[in-house]
Amino acid sequence: MTETSGSLRRVPAEPALATLGLLALTWSYASVLWHVTDVVGGRTAFVGVVIASLALAALVGRYVDVRVAFVLTIGLLILGSVAYLATLPRSQLELLTGERILKDTIALLTGLSILRLVGAGIWAIAVVPGPVFLSWYLAIRRRYVAAAAAGSVALGLVVLTGDASGTTTIVGVAGATTAVAADTFDRHGAGTTQVDVLTALVAAMVVFSATLSVVPGAAGSPILPNRGSPTVEGSIVDAQDRVEIVGSIRLSPKVRFTIESPQSDYWRTAVYDRYTSDGWVRTGNTRPYDGQLRGPPGPADRLEQVVTAEDEVAVLPAAAEPVRLDGEVTDRTLVTPQGTIKPTTTLEAGDTYTVMSRVPNATSDRLRAAGTDYPSQVTDQYLQLPDSTTDRVRERAESVAGDEITPYDKAVAIEEYLESEKEYSLSVPAPSGDIADLFLFEMDAGYCTYYATTMVVMLRSQGIPARFVTGYTAGEQVGNDSYVVRGLDSHAWVEVYFPDVGWVRFDPTPGGPRQTAESARLTEARQSGEENVDLTTSNATAAPVPDGNSGTEIAPSPTTESSSPAGNQSAVNGTLGPAQNPEMGVVTSTGTEDSGPLPGLPSWRALSVGLVGLLGIAAGAHRTGKLTRMRQLLAIQRQRRSGDPDIDVSRAHRRLSVLLEREYRARDPGETPRAYHQSLVEAGLLVEDSRRRDARRLLELYERAQYGPGVTPVEADEAVTTADRLVRSATPILRRFG
Repeated sequence: MTETSGSLRRVPAEPALATLGLLALTWSYASVLWHVTDVVGGRTAFVGVVIASLALAALVGRYVDVRVAFVLTIGLLILGSVAYLATLPRSQLELLTGERILKDTIALLTGLSILRLVGAGIWAIAVVPGPVFLSWYLAIRRRYVAAAAAGSVALGLVVLTGDASGTTTIVGVAGATTAVAADTFDRHGAGTTQVDVLTALVAAMVVFSATLSVVPGAAGSPILPNRGSPTVEGSIVDAQDRVEIVGSIRLSPKVRFTIESPQSDYWRTAVYDRYTSDGWVRTGNTRPYDGQLRGPPGPADRLEQVVTAEDEVAVLPAAAEPVRLDGEVTDRTLVTPQGTIKPTTTLEAGDTYTVMSRVPNATSDRLRAAGTDYPSQVTDQYLQLPDSTTDRVRERAESVAGDEITPYDKAVAIEEYLESEKEYSLSVPAPSGDIADLFLFEMDAGYCTYYATTMVVMLRSQGIPARFVTGYTAGEQVGNDSYVVRGLDSHAWVEVYFPDVGWVRFDPTPGGPRQTAESARLTEARQSGEENVDLTTSNATAAPVPDGNSGTEIAPSPTTESSSPAGNQSAVNGTLGPAQNPEMGVVTSTGTEDSGPLPGLPSWRALSVGLVGLLGIAAGAHRTGKLTRMRQLLAIQRQRRSGDPDIDVSRAHRRLSVLLEREYRARDPGETPRAYHQSLVEAGLLVEDSRRRDARRLLELYERAQYGPGVTPVEADEAVTTADRLVRSATPILRRFG
């Protein structure tokens, strides 16, 4: 209440509470879309569109009818859709049919990241005006429930696409719930005295949104912490269309497939073009394999590989660049815009396919002479960096490669710099921030995804098209033309584009430590009898472990084996160079593949959600009176002596009164303790003889203490003991201790 001009006038708190809730809701979905524009460019335009939408809502909020506002919202969405389609490249527009649009819409609602859209930035700018305008138009008209509903549709969309983090979702849900609750209180005159209802409602929504996955593929992580680090393979090869750079990872020694090939090579499984600062995304739509695949634009050697799955796998490994596929898998194979192949179903053990690849064979002189006349499609797709990329990353790339003349020499300089400056380890803390910036300036060691990511970012900052690639290294050679490839051979590397040559592989990850650690992990797996580590035809001889300590931690050697340009070219020409050492790192003795570190403390998110849940339970208990009754029940479990017998008896009787009120009914105003007790007996509520006698005896002692000559210390002891017995008999969880 606020005094104004000598009179009291109520200042409503509900509109302010609803406005705060809508601000949180708007921030939740707008921040996700803002991140999209940060990744692909267009942050300034996005902010301008949001401000313009808010201004339009404020301008027409008090003067335009709701039906007109809905028409304006639809118009904004249509205008944005037209702008989005106008920016798509012709190759993508040709794929747009009614069926494709329907499938893409369904995909977006079932886990397809917005960042996978080719024109993701334009899409974000096109989508945001509608919900921002409509929700704040309705807020100005004090229709807070409808405003929250409009914003919740936008929030729901980014949650379904998997782009909203758990924290963002929690904030948005809490904001929407707050706005709805404030509106309800305002309309029904409940006011903010119903804060316990609001607290319980918000807490329920927060816990619900944080613990349930709405659809398969949603990006929200579970509340319970992961009880083991992911494997290298699981974090990159099995990542499908999105790779998130994680912290510590493990090695899997299990055999995945065998390859018959006259030459060893890297077996590529996926290519990623869009860098998100914390990982990679593959953009564009796939198409069914129709017998045609693009090869490199320049001279290349033909390489035929026969691949046999030895376990369930969801990838189609092949040397770059695949141009033809044969076998039963052809009917269930998709082709990505980046030129890789992927199955629509999981391959079973025994499934076989043949793939023909054309491997670029350009020499270093040819690569130096390739120039910088890049196709526009390549520069549009493979020079992207987030707007938030730090200046110091660009400056470091310039200091490392700026003096080199050709893109090839710049790539070699960056590759050698990362190999020599960073140590190799699979045991690293979970990253928080831009991966390239962290690896260059905050981290002393990392593994393949850190090296490859940083090299791509540094190259792109120098105007050199590059991309992030995952797959497997050559594996263990078990015959003249036979290779056994295990999970621990999974790897990430870099491909750099050269005009009239195509994509050429570079590997900035140090080869020596990887090979050393692979030998140790494989030996450990064989000695411990792990399954599916070897085929009957593969070499089952245990490899020696450095220092003779199987399973002990292996630190990277001070001098690493360099995947030098010569090594890179030897790989292109089909000979096994240092760059083809399998993916490895620091390992510890953890037993079987699936064993991991002991579960640690819950994550901060789990703790915060648990805290919110407890707060909601407390608010609900307070609202229903259960909290007060629980507090009273706990208070009567023990009685401290006062030293005055009469006071002790009165306190014992009070404990009895609380117990009777909890189990039966409260004593009416003006009703004496004796009358209250007698009414319970007559109603048949105190039916047990022992409890009835104890209650009557306590009543008699209370009356003597209050209205008679008083009680003796012995009688006070009797009263306290009787009260203890009655309380414990009514509290089953404590009865066993009585």
